[in-house]
Formats: sequence, structure tokens, C-alpha cells
Amino acid sequence: MKRVYVNEQWCLGCHLCEYYCAFANSHINDMVKALKGREIYPNIQIEEKGDVSFAVSCRHCSEPLCVKSCITGALSIKDGVVRIDRNKCVGCFTCVLVCPYGAVVPSEEGAVQKCELCVENAGGAPACVKGCPNRAIVFEERG
Repeated sequence: MKRVYVNEQWCLGCHLCEYYCAFANSHINDMVKALKGREIYPNIQIEEKGDVSFAVSCRHCSEPLCVKSCITGALSIKDGVVRIDRNKCVGCFTCVLVCPYGAVVPSEEGAVQKCELCVENAGGAPACVKGCPNRAIVFEERG
């Protein structure tokens, strides 16, 4: 299955992936209207450690701890993608605590959010991959 991978040696730390992610998940057709003057809540986050920048997003584990720990069944796996049913999430944040990658985070609505590979958006590569100017984020299948 294709997943998002980060080549940290190419990451500029520009945060454009975060903006493209937030825009793609805003369900608004105009980027300015969707993001200008608002705090963004992307499903991918840039971390910076010294001179190294890298994007953190869900790894869509084959046996995800977040899904196993979800007390309401809000997290599930569909077609290899770990998905969230926001109507079931009670905001206990157990999944946030158990994710070894820090990829599940609280959302502005009280539930949690994480990368879902833009399955609800236009097909093809996720928005963060399409928007990365340096191709530091790729969407590919690896062995």
C-alpha cells in the first residue's frame, strides 16, 4: 500500500505541507478564505531539531496501537488507512498518548485528527505531497 514518506535531507522546513493539508481538509475551495487569519490544524506537522527539519504524519501501521486503544471504536482501518469517525470520538486522547510517532493530535473540534491520506479529497497523492516544493514528502509503496 502507498504511504507518505519523508526524505528529511530534502525538507526545507517551509511548512507548506501543513498549509496544503489544512486547506485540503477545510472543504473550502479558496485557500485564502480557508486559511487567512486563522490558526491552522494540519494533519501533518513539521518538526525541527537543530539543522534537520522533517514532517511527522501517520504511518498507517499494520497493527496500530491507536486503533487498539480506542475505547469507542472511533479509529478503524479501512483499505489499509487508519480512519477516524469523529462522531464516535469522545476526546479521551488515549490514542494521542499511545501513538509512538506523535501523529495523532487533538483537533479544534475536541476530537482527534491525523493523516488519512486525503482519501476524502480529490484522488491521487495527498495534498502535502502535491504541495511540497522540494519533493521531500513522497507518496509511494516501499518494501
